[in-house]
Parts: sequence; C-alpha cells; structure tokens
Amino acid sequence: MPGPIVDPGTPAPDFRLTTEDGEDFTRADLQGRITVLAFYPFAFSSVCTDQFSAYEEVVDEWRAQGVEVFGVSTDATESQRAFRSQLGVSIPMLSDFEPKGEAARAFGAYFEPAGMTNRALVVTGPDAVVRWSWLGSSPGDLPGVNLVAEGIAAAQGA
Repeated sequence: MPGPIVDPGTPAPDFRLTTEDGEDFTRADLQGRITVLAFYPFAFSSVCTDQFSAYEEVVDEWRAQGVEVFGVSTDATESQRAFRSQLGVSIPMLSDFEPKGEAARAFGAYFEPAGMTNRALVVTGPDAVVRWSWLGSSPGDLPGVNLVAEGIAAAQGA
C-alpha cells in the first residue's frame, strides 16, 4: 500500500530532480506559476504512454493559463528523453534517478514495494505550496486529463 501523498496546504518539500539537460530542478523552480508534477512509474510503459499522449493534447491550453506540467519518474534522463521524443510530446521530464526516488518519497509518491515512482499528481501554486494532490491506488491507475484539470482549478481558486 502506498504511503500518504503530500497534503494540500503543505509547502512543497525541498527536493532535487534533474532536467533532460542535466540541470537541477528544485523547489525554487516551482515559484511564480502553477506547476503540475505528474509522477509516473516507467518510461515506455503502456499506461505512461497513454497518460502523456492525453496530456499533450491539452497542454497548450494549460500553458495559456500559466500552468506548466512536468513528468517525474525514477528513469534515467536518457530514457526520459527517448520516451518524450518517441511520443512526440513537449512536456518536460524530470529524473528522480539518483538518489533513486528521493523526491518522490518527499512528496509521498514513491511505491516502495516495486522500487519506483507511483502514479501521482501534485499541483503547486505560484508560492510553491501544494494546492491539490492525488495518489493512485496502484501504479496502473491512469490519471486522466480531468484529474489534472481538477488540480489546476483548485490551484487557481486558492
């Protein structure tokens, strides 16, 4: 059973992820906009492919609202880059590879039994405070566009 996801109203924890360019992505990068962190188990898996393909269809609408979406997994940066390229999506991917799952654990989105990121969504406001969160009951759950939209609406109403 997964651990508890970070609660709305909680400041985002300190964390460090790695961008596709090898740069650090930290709590400071959440400042100034609504951010959706879409935690997913593995690049190239079927549910992850469906998830990011669906998000890509509406990501421009979200960006027009000042929202940025990021995929987060424990995959190495090279795998994420290849995954994004193969899918043809513009959504940036962030690696939680080393130390493995450290950021996912901080957000409550790590699936310890399998040693991977669980399927989870965390939406932060421009102040880097969590405004909405969702954790799948299993890594196979697919959080659709409607769930992301619900999280964005919660952050916009905060």
